[in-house]
Amino acid sequence: MSPFTCRSCGTPVREDILDLGLQPLANNLLRPEDIEKPEPRFPLRVAVCADCWLLQITEVVPPATLFSEYLYFSSFSDALLRHAANAAARYQHDFQLGKNSFVVEIASNDGYLLRNFVAAGIPCLGIEPAANIAAVAVQKGIPTLSRFFNAELALEVVDRHRRPDLILGNNVFAHVPDINGFVAGLKTLLAPTGRVVLEFPYACDLIEHLEFDTIYHEHVYYFTLYALIPLFERHGMAVTDVERIAIHGGSLRLSVSHAGARERTAAVDHLLAEEKGKGVHTLAYYEGFTQQVLRIRDELVALIGRLKSEGKSIAAYGASAKGSTLLNFYGIGRESLDFVADRSTAKQGRFTPGSHLPIVAAEELVRQRPAYALLLTWNFTAEILQQQQTYRDLGGRFIIPLPRVHII
Repeated sequence: MSPFTCRSCGTPVREDILDLGLQPLANNLLRPEDIEKPEPRFPLRVAVCADCWLLQITEVVPPATLFSEYLYFSSFSDALLRHAANAAARYQHDFQLGKNSFVVEIASNDGYLLRNFVAAGIPCLGIEPAANIAAVAVQKGIPTLSRFFNAELALEVVDRHRRPDLILGNNVFAHVPDINGFVAGLKTLLAPTGRVVLEFPYACDLIEHLEFDTIYHEHVYYFTLYALIPLFERHGMAVTDVERIAIHGGSLRLSVSHAGARERTAAVDHLLAEEKGKGVHTLAYYEGFTQQVLRIRDELVALIGRLKSEGKSIAAYGASAKGSTLLNFYGIGRESLDFVADRSTAKQGRFTPGSHLPIVAAEELVRQRPAYALLLTWNFTAEILQQQQTYRDLGGRFIIPLPRVHII
């Protein structure tokens, strides 16, 4: 690969980990009139910096192209709503938040998390770049700015409001190409004794559980704790706590404060030692990842081929970004799958990127009764199996593609 500069530490990056080829934008769901139009594709490769050991994609699509209009509404996931409610209740209790506090969420989506603070009477503000989603949040009574977050906007928020006691960033930190600018903005915005809590998919789960489908152009980075500590230190901030959580196939919940404001917990030292023991700061840890991904690709393609040869009908469930990566890398499309079912009314009536599968309502699984459904949103397996119990009672079975191919 041609070297590029690490977006965190500035070192030339030469170590390629996985090449997923030319991929369409994973959330660029097509309207019927767009099907015959040329569909842009972009290289999708992951490399690791051999200095700070940050995993990152090699080519970046401008955020305005990815996020100015967005079709992912968090509130369509029951599991995500429960996760958000539990997190909000915990923060209110642990951080003693009340009517005199101020909470800011970056990439607040449709207000699925902040609505819990609004209900508790805690002043808050959402920052959401997708204008269509920000409008939905405002309609729900959640104060929201439709802007991209950076240091300039941080100053505006401080001038118009004040510095928040808590800054939340769920599944946004990995999306920002200018990661140093983002952290500088956090530093500018945060109150002297405040906390930043960030959630994002964990790189060790990606590597060890072969979760390659979490790689798409929106996710610029795949974080280990080891790679993040020096990033925050460069900006006068410190990681003070960390927790592994199950959401999205395995994530980290990271707490950050101004340097010297809080003591570092034992959890940080424990996970850091665990990562060093695994060798996340060595190339050996990442070797063989491509071969394992190709192995499970071959297993799934062979399974679908066998089922089709037996005359079985197959659909898919979950018009997700991860599903786009999997379908396009595996070369699975309309020759194998009849449709993709999804609960999101914003996605229904559109077509999946690259593979051009029609997206229909979740109820179509019961109505059309395909023999099998490829579960593209495998990270919500338990929730979806429960929602689709009627389909299963009628004989429908789900194909789980990761971290191992199996049928339920």
